[in-house]
Amino acid sequence: MPFIVPSFAKIRDDLLRDLKNQLPDADVGPDSDFFIRATSVASAVEGLYQHQAWIVRQIFPDTADREYLELHARTRGLSRKAAVAAQGFIAVTGTPGAAVPTGLTAKLGSMSYVTTHAGVIDANGTASVAATAGVAGIAGNVEGSVAGELMAAPPGVTSQAAIVNMRGGVEEESDSELLARLLELIRRPPAGGNKYDYRRWAMAVAGVTAAFVYPLRRGLGTVDIVITSAGGLPSAATIAAVQNYIDDMRPVTAKNSLVLAPTLKVVDVTVAVQLSGITLATAKPQIEATLGTYFSQLAPGETAIKSRIEALITNVSGVADRAVTLPVANVIPTVDAGVVEWVRLGTVTVVPLQ
Repeated sequence: MPFIVPSFAKIRDDLLRDLKNQLPDADVGPDSDFFIRATSVASAVEGLYQHQAWIVRQIFPDTADREYLELHARTRGLSRKAAVAAQGFIAVTGTPGAAVPTGLTAKLGSMSYVTTHAGVIDANGTASVAATAGVAGIAGNVEGSVAGELMAAPPGVTSQAAIVNMRGGVEEESDSELLARLLELIRRPPAGGNKYDYRRWAMAVAGVTAAFVYPLRRGLGTVDIVITSAGGLPSAATIAAVQNYIDDMRPVTAKNSLVLAPTLKVVDVTVAVQLSGITLATAKPQIEATLGTYFSQLAPGETAIKSRIEALITNVSGVADRAVTLPVANVIPTVDAGVVEWVRLGTVTVVPLQ
């Protein structure tokens, strides 16, 4: 049975009760000296109880405050992962032969991106140079190509630029994420290189928010680790960092491990709905949000179940009936020696049910 911490009023009343037992004639009314003294002592005692309760919370990692959670993790060789800046490319145009220097800054809204390698405009008048986001975190992630502008274009280079596939930006590891890694280590201690060890090694690298292990995907003696960053694709730098770390940690006899990013398999959803009490304009964002949550929870290689998609749409408040025409069946990603596909949500089209 858990210990119940007495309230301030009960502590004070207990003091006054004990005093009255010892001195039956004592005045313990609200205006008495005894009442004032008991109130003062009760306040101090209440603080001691609260401090003891705080100490108990720090004993266990799942209730510990941030600093003490880090101490628990440190005893197991874990540390909080730092935020990581997105990395990708800046595509520029200009006069063939013009130099694109390191440290060149491009702006995209409030975000800045800085080239980390030098380049030269080729014969076609273009160059693509490696770059990194100026600020760590998911804000720097850019999928595809988005128009930006160079802050100080060098001679022979136009100020227009494109920010291309900036990936791998993640925030600092949260308390819940650090706790999850710690609990997994406690529940599944090192086992000489089983699949849980490979997952733990991958998750220890900054920039990795999820890791999935596929033993024997490429044949006997192989272990493949698919990683993702903040619900998206990781950067090449993150993949290389994980590969280096696993190569250093794995058993010396396990020489065929491969770290890779999943291949996106984008799925469009088209649904006709009959509504009750809401408009199509109101229903569409709710359906998109519901499907977005479902698809975001799919792991690389996991099938998107059509009946599950239908059920989720049916459960949206105000949807009386629905007919999902896309996808036409379960979406089964390819997982073989060449690729691990990751099903992601594409365009959601919602129309009235005829």
